[in-house]
Amino acid sequence: MGQAEWAHDLAKQLLAEPLPRRWAHTQGVAARAMSLAPVLGEETDKLVAAAYLHDIGYSPKLVDTGFHPLDGARYLRDVVKADDTLCRLVAYHSCAVNEATERHLYDVLTIEFDEERPELVEALTYCDMTTGPDGTHLDVADRLAEIHSRYGPDHLVSRSITLSTACIVASVRAVEEALARAAR
Repeated sequence: MGQAEWAHDLAKQLLAEPLPRRWAHTQGVAARAMSLAPVLGEETDKLVAAAYLHDIGYSPKLVDTGFHPLDGARYLRDVVKADDTLCRLVAYHSCAVNEATERHLYDVLTIEFDEERPELVEALTYCDMTTGPDGTHLDVADRLAEIHSRYGPDHLVSRSITLSTACIVASVRAVEEALARAAR
């Protein structure tokens, strides 16, 4: 069984029943990850696995700190003994350091998990930030607006997204450029 298949089964177990909308989003993110095969080649399976796992920290069974990248990455590391790259991708997806800072968890995140290679983090951010809550494709600007409208302007997630916007948009543009080069 490949990492992506294993990750699909784990994420489905953790998200499908308690959080069906989050599961729909996760499936859409994984589909976006599969579309990056022309750019990622052999690393596609790892990215698809990370896409399935990126939001498992929202599972009611895993919530500890309330910061889903950290809760998910800890579960992967401590309970299922997942590959270090998967743990790091989950921990740092979608410019998570800004939300970690807002939650006063920056030191915890950076002490527990090293950063992952930027091109893989950018690829996962691209997949996450171009997929809506129902799993459909969205432009990055529409996705950012959706997050702001869901949380409201004063919520720490909205503040984090505001701080992360330049990072997120740069990640999305870098992946779009890589896809365009691969299509030539």
